[in-house]
Amino acid sequence: MPASPLRADLASLRQTYQQDKAKVMSSLADSAYAARGLKQSLRQLSILADGLLIELWQDAGMSSALSLVAVGGFGRAELFPCSDVDVLVLLPDGQAPEETPELQAQIECFIGSCWDAGLDLGSSVRTLSDCLAEASKDITIQTSLLESRRVTGNTRLFLDFQTLFQQAMDPQAFWVAKTLEMRQRHTKFENTPYALEPNCKESPGGLRDLQVILWVARAAGQGQSWDDLARKGLATPLEARQIKRNEALLGLIRARLHLKAKRREDRLVFDLQTSVAEAFGFNSDVSPQGRLALRASEKLMQQYYWAAKAVTQLNQILLLNIEDRLKTERGESIDQLRPLNRSFFEKAGLIEVASDDLYQKHPHTILETFLLYQTTPGLKGLSARTLRALYNVRSVMNARFRADPVNRQTFLKILQQPQGITHALRLMNETSVLGRYLWVFRRIVGQMQHDLFHAYTVDQHILMVLRNVRRFFMAEHTHEYPLCSQLASGWDKPWILYLAALFHDIAKGRGGDHSQLGCTEVRTFCRQHNVPKDDAKLAEFLVSEHLTMSHVAQKEDLGNPEVIARFALRVRDERHLTALYLLTVADIRGTSPKVWNAWKGKLLEDLYKATLRVLGGSAPDANTEVQARKREALIELARQAQPHEGHKALWDTLDVSYFMRHDASDIAWHARQLSRHVAAPDSSQGCTIVRARPSPVGEGLQILVFTPDQPDLFARICGHFDQSGFSILDARIHTTLNGWALDTFQIVTPMLPEHYRELMTMVESGLTQVLEKKGPLLPPSRGRLSRRVKSFPITPRVSLSPDDTAQKWLLSISASDRIGLLYSIAMVLAKHRVHLHLAKISTLGERVEDNFLISGPALQHNRAQIEIETEILQALQPS
Repeated sequence: MPASPLRADLASLRQTYQQDKAKVMSSLADSAYAARGLKQSLRQLSILADGLLIELWQDAGMSSALSLVAVGGFGRAELFPCSDVDVLVLLPDGQAPEETPELQAQIECFIGSCWDAGLDLGSSVRTLSDCLAEASKDITIQTSLLESRRVTGNTRLFLDFQTLFQQAMDPQAFWVAKTLEMRQRHTKFENTPYALEPNCKESPGGLRDLQVILWVARAAGQGQSWDDLARKGLATPLEARQIKRNEALLGLIRARLHLKAKRREDRLVFDLQTSVAEAFGFNSDVSPQGRLALRASEKLMQQYYWAAKAVTQLNQILLLNIEDRLKTERGESIDQLRPLNRSFFEKAGLIEVASDDLYQKHPHTILETFLLYQTTPGLKGLSARTLRALYNVRSVMNARFRADPVNRQTFLKILQQPQGITHALRLMNETSVLGRYLWVFRRIVGQMQHDLFHAYTVDQHILMVLRNVRRFFMAEHTHEYPLCSQLASGWDKPWILYLAALFHDIAKGRGGDHSQLGCTEVRTFCRQHNVPKDDAKLAEFLVSEHLTMSHVAQKEDLGNPEVIARFALRVRDERHLTALYLLTVADIRGTSPKVWNAWKGKLLEDLYKATLRVLGGSAPDANTEVQARKREALIELARQAQPHEGHKALWDTLDVSYFMRHDASDIAWHARQLSRHVAAPDSSQGCTIVRARPSPVGEGLQILVFTPDQPDLFARICGHFDQSGFSILDARIHTTLNGWALDTFQIVTPMLPEHYRELMTMVESGLTQVLEKKGPLLPPSRGRLSRRVKSFPITPRVSLSPDDTAQKWLLSISASDRIGLLYSIAMVLAKHRVHLHLAKISTLGERVEDNFLISGPALQHNRAQIEIETEILQALQPS
């Protein structure tokens, strides 16, 4: 059956529109395309949509009394490749479509034909009065209508609408509503432009922040463009140029996101970052050794973060300026100025410069601003005038400025203040002063970290670590990490720790060992700022060794006295140990909310206390340590009214290594659960005991397994936890002298804490059945990989080497995390009948660093070792 003429016309219109649109988008995708031409391209897309709408409006025979109005971004004549075409069908009062079936059918026919012709339409149908009523109640509708323009239809109706809309507009109320809305939006994005997958439209520093400025300026009658704002004195010519440049970059990023995703996608998700970067002409850098030094995506993201940072600064300046202009026009009094010193005033809790050229004439006052902010109670930030003065004085902060002895002394004072350190340095970073003064810091502003466990850019991670160190010295935060707060209370120079936090990752992204490069940088800083020799040496030590303590705690056997002795030799004394412990806890906490947990905290605390005993003169003697733990365990058993010497039958089957690898609390728990069973006459019959309790060191459960040993036991246990959705944080594997496995696991689960009692019963009964049934091992689960792992996979690594005694082997594994990974490894070990003595499971965000102490006849042969390593590498590969 032949198509109707109308349907054929729509098909032709659709084809023509798509072809014309494709030509414009092709130019946008060209890497040689200049961002400054973006507005013209977006306008061309808007014009194409206008032409199609006009033709469809006429073909539908729409009434001459109606008007078709473009609203939102389409109203600005800025149509991004995959954005909706937002229109309003404006009706005269008294012509509501629900009361006129013929009109309603006509409108529905028009809207349907728009969709058929290939327009992604966002439509609304309102009378003139409805528009005004809805705008008065809904700030989103009011904003959308603010940028309206007529596409076709009744001109008089549209002009009447504009007149009435402007008369109803309250600029002051609109300013308040939009700034509150902006704060809510920023909160949704955690108040930072530095998210690793930012939304280039909605995130702080995104395009929406620029649109807010123009909206409130337009509502206040101060202009509709950046040039208008400059002419009105709300922005300087330099600020207008900077805004245009950053707006063009953000807009082009958004346009290319749409093109790469082939849909409306405003988030710079990991999947798209590389392809968008390549569209800008960025290429990855490779070191002379053939290693990837800097990804193309990292270059793009650093450009994005710099633009977002500038937008954030300019947004704050211009919105405050518009607020002052509105107050002046309404005849309201501007906030009174209170002198702070000869250079600064206080204005409504904000620091106000005494003159616009203060920083040009007296550069020393630049850093003095932040020292004043830090030391004066009640100050909330910087005024628009001060922010503008700082923004326009960046060229003054040059090498001469950095070398000035007065500025160096002021910066050291900021670090050495007893309070306000975090707020001052954050504000310095937000205003770009920190990177201008500390030039080495500027290199890591907005630098991404593709290591699967850092959740922040390098500069934000550094400031987060600094915040964490600072909180150890604040009484209101003592409940968070009591030992850290206790140690901090006796620390005499907190600023040394702040300095170490500021420099610990400052050399990231250069290639090479960032710890050693950072050590060189902090040494230079200390020399330039006349830091006393002993303090400088401590800061150098902390930057150089800031990864050491977490490495030892999470990867080595803390039950081995030689491990503790080596670490004690490295830290040298209690002062260095305490400082390193505080920095390490702050550093791990500052990587990502997912990385830190109570179990990591316990490992670090155990290492700290064991090393402290050695540094205090206690020789790392295993027998002395074992006797001390036994005494503590017996005291705990006595408190719980356990039978005298009821523990003896169990303890007689345990060797020194058991007592070295378990603390007194665990030893007492094991004795309480197992002693009666071991002492019973029928204990050799081989029944399995599984016990669970809430973890004594934080979230999750602690699981005790006591069963006759078997080669695939660890694999069976891991398989059960895998199938049940549990994650293993730690595994302590021990075999008694009479051949029983006594294993302890720390596991976590997404289930809520109030379900732990039912959970413990489920684990005890379920795991017991699995171990006693001894059925075939089930295949491991294959969960979906996250976007981040897919986009930035790490090459799996397996290392197998003998320990110092050459009796056991150390198996180290590094890979991207996924469901079933540990079980897959355990199955390989079980297949080769490898015996597991200790497992240290470390999950760092979405990367695992697991270490196993193993033994077995197969490990004595090179060919078998290669087979084991090869099979583990295959198991580590993502599905």
